[in-house]
Amino acid sequence: MLGKPVARLIESRGAKSIATTSAGVAWSHGYPDGDALLAEILLASIREITRAIRVPLSVDIEGGYSDDSAAVAELVTEVIDAGAVGINIEDGAASSEQLCIKLEAARKAASSAGVDLFINVRTDVFLRALFTGDGAVEEVTRRSRLFRDAGCDGIFVPALTQASWIETISKTIRLPSTSC
Repeated sequence: MLGKPVARLIESRGAKSIATTSAGVAWSHGYPDGDALLAEILLASIREITRAIRVPLSVDIEGGYSDDSAAVAELVTEVIDAGAVGINIEDGAASSEQLCIKLEAARKAASSAGVDLFINVRTDVFLRALFTGDGAVEEVTRRSRLFRDAGCDGIFVPALTQASWIETISKTIRLPSTSC
């Protein structure tokens, strides 16, 4: 696996933390991106990376590898046990309400494990062109508030490039003060 040497290199260049990319981990094991990687392989990769680094690790768990919140909570517990202290989870084409249920389960699992897990949410409103223009900004803001209230610490909005929209979204979401 390429993750361990790359993680060491990134850490040696001064990184304060490291995050995986779902595509990179999946492709390095011969799987496509998109919740196709086996959880056992993901967990083994996390253990290899955390064994090799001294900085915090955040792991991309895609959509949580399940629509069942209990299964997502179990995965989050296993990700924490493998050594990660943060996750990235995405809404994809699923409903924001469904992701909120997963976020609440993930937050509860982390709390039960005694870990202040950093939960970053990727919303695909712009990436998948689910809405356009100001409607997309309104939808990202709506989803982000729901995700915040369900327990997320950070929001990632791929394909959002217009400066005024970035400013509007960042000012209206009001994430917890612990977020980056």
